[in-house]
Amino acid sequence: MKVNLKKLSQQVVVITGASSGIGLVTARMAAKQGAKLVLAARSEEALQQLTSEIQEDGGQATYVVADVSSQEEVQRIAQAAQEQFGGFDTWINNAGVSIYGKLEEVPIEDMRKLFETNVWGLIYGSLEAAKHLKQRGGAIINLGSILSETTAILQSIYSASKHAVKGFTDGLRMELELDEAPISVTLIKPAAIDTPYPLHAKNYMEREAKHAPPAYAPETVARAILHAAETPTREVTVGGGGKMMETMNHWVPRLLDKFMENVFVKQEQAEYPAGALENNGLDQPTGKLEARGNYDGHTRETSLYTTAVLHPAVTAAVAVGAGVVLAAWLTKSAGKKSNGKFSSQTYRGVLPPESIQSTLYAKKSSS
Repeated sequence: MKVNLKKLSQQVVVITGASSGIGLVTARMAAKQGAKLVLAARSEEALQQLTSEIQEDGGQATYVVADVSSQEEVQRIAQAAQEQFGGFDTWINNAGVSIYGKLEEVPIEDMRKLFETNVWGLIYGSLEAAKHLKQRGGAIINLGSILSETTAILQSIYSASKHAVKGFTDGLRMELELDEAPISVTLIKPAAIDTPYPLHAKNYMEREAKHAPPAYAPETVARAILHAAETPTREVTVGGGGKMMETMNHWVPRLLDKFMENVFVKQEQAEYPAGALENNGLDQPTGKLEARGNYDGHTRETSLYTTAVLHPAVTAAVAVGAGVVLAAWLTKSAGKKSNGKFSSQTYRGVLPPESIQSTLYAKKSSS
């Protein structure tokens, strides 16, 4: 069955994890485009503030205080959408938490709690959305990560959860297609995004967590999400830097391992000590409307690569000579190793300019 998605201005959109970061920016952007919103998170004060902000700007929104790790609370989100707007057209599973630290030092209880939110919360939301959308049609959009394809050292349990998200999302898509359900299922895979993600993580490292470069603005992810709400899309990697990490993991995984062990592990730690362990978004709501985080480098406000993937018609060169460029770059990067190790001085050669990345992978995704 063909999937026909409405224009955003005609949609009711559910967003979990709407009180900060990507969820917050997506909610504001969707509201400006005329969507009616059902906003869900654990922080009631932040949700009240965001809902009032949208309504005062002429938009329509309601909120539900919910912890997605509870299936009953996820069902309440769907019920609220039904009662307030007569249903929904797009469900965005965005809620997520993270943990930094060595696997042997992170309590199993924390790992389980992370999976309850990142994996089970997304499963509950996806199944609830599928049940409602089988009759009316619509989109399910799941937030994975470039770590759905590779693993970040000291973020291993988070990476494992995003691998699970990809596996579930791909399986759900195939089963809905098998049933000829009029539902688009999209996996969004952001690279490092300048949000409070590191600050909200439970951090077992000695120093504060931060993103390694390059980092992109949350608006780059929001644009990809809202594109998928209107256009059936299989998956989107947000950020050319992230796409190159995925490519390295596929073609030169051992090289990527060495980079993680010798460079990345330092880049994801700030120069100052970590805050109190109990101040984290894993164990309690964060309570604030925060879009950006503590990234101290240059935040990339746009991604040429992602624009090329979503809108290939605006990209003059799609993939001409891509194989030659990629092979030359990988050869150059491999030559910069010394005894199998990267040094911080060689990092500048690890990722090619995004103008080149956009020509390597500018192939439109489709469901």
